[in-house]
Amino acid sequence: MLMTVLAFLVTIGVLVVIHEYGHYRAAVACNVKVLRFSVGFGRVLWSRQRGETEFVVAALPLGGYVKMLDGREGEVPSGERDRAFNNKSLRQRAFIVAAGPAANLLLAVLLYALVNWLGVKELVPRMAEPVVASVAAQAGLKAGDEIQAVAVKTEGSALMPGQGDAADARDWQSLRSMSDLQWQLTQAVLAGDDLWLQVRRQAGEPLILQMATSSVPPADVDARLMDRLGLAGPYAPPVIGKVFEGGPAEQAGLRTGDVILKVNGQAVGDAARARQLIRDSAVDGKARSVEFVVERQGRVVTLQVLPTLKDDGSRMVPRIQAEVGRAPEMIDVRYGFTEGLGRALQKTWDMSVTSLDMLGKMLIGQASLKNLSGPLTIADYAGKSAELGLSYYLGFLAVVSVSLGVLNLLPLPVLDGGHLMYYLFEGVTGRPVSELWLQRLQRGGVAVMLFMMSLALYNDLARILGMH
Repeated sequence: MLMTVLAFLVTIGVLVVIHEYGHYRAAVACNVKVLRFSVGFGRVLWSRQRGETEFVVAALPLGGYVKMLDGREGEVPSGERDRAFNNKSLRQRAFIVAAGPAANLLLAVLLYALVNWLGVKELVPRMAEPVVASVAAQAGLKAGDEIQAVAVKTEGSALMPGQGDAADARDWQSLRSMSDLQWQLTQAVLAGDDLWLQVRRQAGEPLILQMATSSVPPADVDARLMDRLGLAGPYAPPVIGKVFEGGPAEQAGLRTGDVILKVNGQAVGDAARARQLIRDSAVDGKARSVEFVVERQGRVVTLQVLPTLKDDGSRMVPRIQAEVGRAPEMIDVRYGFTEGLGRALQKTWDMSVTSLDMLGKMLIGQASLKNLSGPLTIADYAGKSAELGLSYYLGFLAVVSVSLGVLNLLPLPVLDGGHLMYYLFEGVTGRPVSELWLQRLQRGGVAVMLFMMSLALYNDLARILGMH
């Protein structure tokens, strides 16, 4: 809990400081007098006067602001009128306003680059046995298949034996990790595209499969997208690990290192399938004997195991008291300086475009509003990523920084994007937006923001309570 709180405060603090620092530096560059630089709102906890600017830390850390000399907010001394924000040129005002979101996007580039340079442990994109009749199963994926690259299926192209259409070959996107695969699948579903999958199968030649990702509606893009496609998770070999003393597995004769071939007569391709068959062995809440066919030192052995039942909160689940499956294979993903920076720029761009696309689809009902997250979800992910290590936390910070930058560019009156829309109107018409319309738009913008914040908080609570 303490780690979660600290990670959340650091996340919000860093992102707010960088965002407001962007406004501050741009204002100073345009010779605008900055009166206050505040991190947080409400009661002042700490303040320090540096030159003509008061730097403040306030009690409520969910935001911040830069207060500039402005004739619309108070009287400006005659000797400083040229340093008031409202007296600057349209181009300078737009530059100052846009500098905040730009600072967040630049921070994301730096954070992604650091992750690329430092390296991070990622899951190899080797898949568990797909769910029966799912999109992944219909594509022909099997347990242990490693997806090495993907390409968008172009209109009119056809699958050829052992290879994809020649026109697609130049568009292959290589995959190094499971997160790369998740990203490509998300993009395909959002765009309504099918994908070619370049697959390495354990006991055969590489092959090309077609996945009908277009059959999944964009509204289904959420944290459970992989499950919806039938990709249950990473591959783990069906091997018995630690056998607990006195448990059903030990009593039946199962040993560490046994390779599971069948459970109750059904072939087992991976550890996830073996665990599922064990869980499904109970009948009417009563444990039933489970037949294991295992390979042990070149011999095939058949054993009968009577599991015990354990209450998982919703039902009684059979347990054999042995570890089923080894840890999934991991890879250290790391890039050199130039490639790491280039990938960081591309990742920031892709994330920005995808965020805008997702917001647009949510607005017109093509994407689920459940994807909108609030402070509780951010805090939860901040804590989890911090526990995993520095690279994971930096990657999480980059994602939130992109989201903050994109969100602030939305054309809502209370956000930076709203002010940029005012300046666009002024640039086209030659006159500023009237005070009456400014007030109306401001009220409308506040209402929209309150709705979005309420919805995000509801989604947070629904995830915590298991309603999503």
